[in-house]
Amino acid sequence: MTRAHHRALWAGALTLMFAGGSLVTVPAAQADEERPPTARELLAKCDNGTRKCVFHPQGALTITPGKDHRVGDFAYNCTQDDQTSSRAWEDTTGETNTLRVSLREDVEANFLGFIKVFRASFEQSYTRTWSSSHTETQTTFINVPAQHVGWVTRAPKMQKVKGTVELIFKDRFEGKRYWYVPFEATGPAEGEPSVKTQRTRPMTAKERSTYCS
Repeated sequence: MTRAHHRALWAGALTLMFAGGSLVTVPAAQADEERPPTARELLAKCDNGTRKCVFHPQGALTITPGKDHRVGDFAYNCTQDDQTSSRAWEDTTGETNTLRVSLREDVEANFLGFIKVFRASFEQSYTRTWSSSHTETQTTFINVPAQHVGWVTRAPKMQKVKGTVELIFKDRFEGKRYWYVPFEATGPAEGEPSVKTQRTRPMTAKERSTYCS
């Protein structure tokens, strides 16, 4: 093909693209394809248009200590003798999951179908109850040396589960009848004692001037 022939073809293409003085948009090969539904959009359809919706746990349930953090107020010992101080505290542990939604049935109305499916499958698979929130209340006695500050830390026990949500739709949803959504959740392990630790350190000069003057 000659260069003249190439130029003629290119000129013809430009004529089509700029017909009437305006640009005619040429659609991309997949411009007519819509984006796939998100995990949240799919799980909102659980028992809301599906013929089957079930959570399949994978592997054993994992129970591990959560993040260690201080609970209650500091106890400052401004005397020259060791002291025992009591500190009352209350600490609440929540849940996290890959959807970043609460798995409580009275909170997330859009995901009520999935929440019921998840909790039922969890209880059946592990003979445990899923808890979205747990509050522990206690009074702890701290042994604080002279001129030291003491406090209590708590690491709650957490239960972690992962698996796949299988959704089979009565009619095609976004072009498919079968969808699979990976899901992972961590929540407080009811009945498992938290790890509580007493800690002390020398007071700083600023703390002595603030709390011991």
